[in-house]
Amino acid sequence: QVQLAQSGGGLVQAGGSMRLSCAASEKIFVTNDMAWYRQAPGKQRERVAGITRGGTPTYTDSVKGRFTISRDIANYTLYLQMNSLKPEDTAVYFCAAGPLAWRFPANINYWGQGTQVTVSS
Repeated sequence: QVQLAQSGGGLVQAGGSMRLSCAASEKIFVTNDMAWYRQAPGKQRERVAGITRGGTPTYTDSVKGRFTISRDIANYTLYLQMNSLKPEDTAVYFCAAGPLAWRFPANINYWGQGTQVTVSS
């Protein structure tokens, strides 16, 4: 049973935009903080953005002002709107859910399947 189902991703030119979605079950959505992580080839997985159950967002410095994390409470869906994309944003992106998912990756109980984002120069 897929707990977090991701959609979106693909190939985009530098400077372009893309939106990722992550559909969750009601239970997971309402009881967990959520976050987006990414992993580039040969690199460790890194956090990108997080949002608390109360809706407070936070971002890693490299994406501040370009990415926006948001939640659709009615549809139990997490989003990541990515603007002004750069080649260095190329990675597999994962949504995640768990207590303080942004601050403590060890608390993450659920991961999405991952989706490839490729930004061409």
